[in-house]
Formats: sequence, structure tokens, C-alpha cells
Amino acid sequence: MVNYINTAPIYEIWKKTVKRDNWHVVEAPPSTLCRMLQAGELDLGVVSCYEYGLRPEKYRILEDLSISANGPVGSVFLFSHLPMDALDGADVLLSNQSETSVALVKVILEEFYRVRPLYTTGEVRGEDGLKATAVLAIGDDALRFVSEKKYAFQYDLGEIWQQHTGLPFVFAVFAVREEYCRDHAGELAEIHREFLRCRVDGREEMLTICEQVAARIPMPCENCYAYLRAIEHDLGPEKQQALEKFFGYLIARSEASEAALPLKIQPIISP
Repeated sequence: MVNYINTAPIYEIWKKTVKRDNWHVVEAPPSTLCRMLQAGELDLGVVSCYEYGLRPEKYRILEDLSISANGPVGSVFLFSHLPMDALDGADVLLSNQSETSVALVKVILEEFYRVRPLYTTGEVRGEDGLKATAVLAIGDDALRFVSEKKYAFQYDLGEIWQQHTGLPFVFAVFAVREEYCRDHAGELAEIHREFLRCRVDGREEMLTICEQVAARIPMPCENCYAYLRAIEHDLGPEKQQALEKFFGYLIARSEASEAALPLKIQPIISP
């Protein structure tokens, strides 16, 4: 489970209501979960959709689950001292916590704005972040940068993607290893249904959840509520189309496997 508050509408309910000693949850940034999933150290995980695009033969995507936004996402930003179209040749520091957001900002800069910055990767809140002209920050780091207002320009990447494609953006999927699908189909179906139940209950208890997690940033509870209401956790037809559009860009840039299309969706199995 990603250790950002954007999973709270599902994860806080899970922690409170799912009591299965044989289901062990690991909390980590997306990049760590991707590494563990591909190494077989996890059976399924909320991981960057980029990981699926790299190694689609290893995974299936759980139906109707994602971390996505239909417009502004509120926690994936390019913070910049210059306008985006003036970043050609400029130093841009990329977060080392999410490959999806790194791939997305490169598509936006290079394909949409036709600029080619000089990229480095690292800790965005460290010394390198202070030196860079622009910084890609995600998750809780991005929420903190927004509140600090140190940059003249704050570009929400979900919003820019929608402006150029007319589609939402899927930042993370619930990916499961093929071996686990094959060998533990019944248990996987149970886990899948529990995720969906937690999502429904989480929307109903959103205000209480915000009171629990807002202090992590920290941010006012009402700001947390507005942020989490904008985060979506479904994977309907339009979002599948958006994933396919993104993977199309990555395949054309030789950054994803052609086998990423068509998507392999693991269906919801009724009891």
C-alpha cells in the first residue's frame, strides 16, 4: 500500500475493518513497491502504472481500482521558477518516488510543450531541490510544497494532461502478479472485493478520515477533504482509455513494452 494520504479513503477503512492475519500489508513509496512486486516480494500492490507498462507480462490490473484524477490531482506538480515553455535546457529535478509521474512530466514537457530540460533525479526536499529551476514533487511532498508557495509556477500534471488529451489520468493501478492470479484465484477474489468495499465505505466516512490524516502533512482538515474528494479510485472505461493513451506515448518513446496494450484486467469475481 502506498504510504501517501491519497490511499486513505481505502486504506484507513482497511486498517480498521480487515482482520486477516495471513494478509500482510507493506507500506512504502510507489518506487519501492514496484521494485518489490517485480522481485516477487509482494503478490499485489498499489503501484505506478508505469511499472505495468514496463513489464505487462508479469501482471494483471484489478478491475475498477486505481489512484486517478479527472483533472487536477492536487499532489503531482511541477514546481518551477520559470514558465513551462521556458524550461528548454533548464535544470529539472525529478522525484525518485514515482516512475509514472516522471514519465508523465517528460511527456508533457517534450511532447506537449516541445522543450527538453536537463533532468536529474533525487530527493526533492534536499539540497538539490534548492538548486533546480523546477522540481517534480508528488504525494505528501507535493502537498507541502503547495502550502509553502516557494515557486512562481505550480503546474498540476493531472490538469495539464486533461487539457491536452481530454482524458483523466491514472497514476497508480492495483497490480497483481500473474502467478498469484493463477495459484490463489479464490483468495485474490476475496482481497479484490474487500478493496471495493473499503472504497465505498471510505467515501462515506471521508470527513472522519480527513480528521485522522490531515495532520501528517500538516494541512487544514477542510483542505484535506477537498483534496481527497478530488482523488478517484475507480477504473472505468474512460480511465482505461486514458491508460491506453499514456502507454501509447510511452511505447512510441520506447519507454514501455508494446505488450502493455491491450490492458490485461483481472475481473471482479462474485462470491
